Amino acid sequence: MPKVFEKDGYKFFFYSNEHLPIHVHVRRGGGEAVFDVEPAVELRESQGLKISELAKAELLAMEHRELIIQRWHEHLNR
Repeated sequence: MPKVFEKDGYKFFFYSNEHLPIHVHVRRGGGEAVFDVEPAVELRESQGLKISELAKAELLAMEHRELIIQRWHEHLNR
């Protein structure tokens, strides 16, 4: 499970067998969400996160969007 980055208790990561579209998983506490990052950051699904936590996760994903895309290509050689 390659970590992309971690900030403010949010861990952004990929699974080893990822698939398109480019997306990132994020965990905080016992909750998890998935954000697509192309063409823009958009929540795909979530479980166990409060609305305020989702908003913060989305903001972090937007701020680090280019890093997420770069790490996606590095990890998956695409």
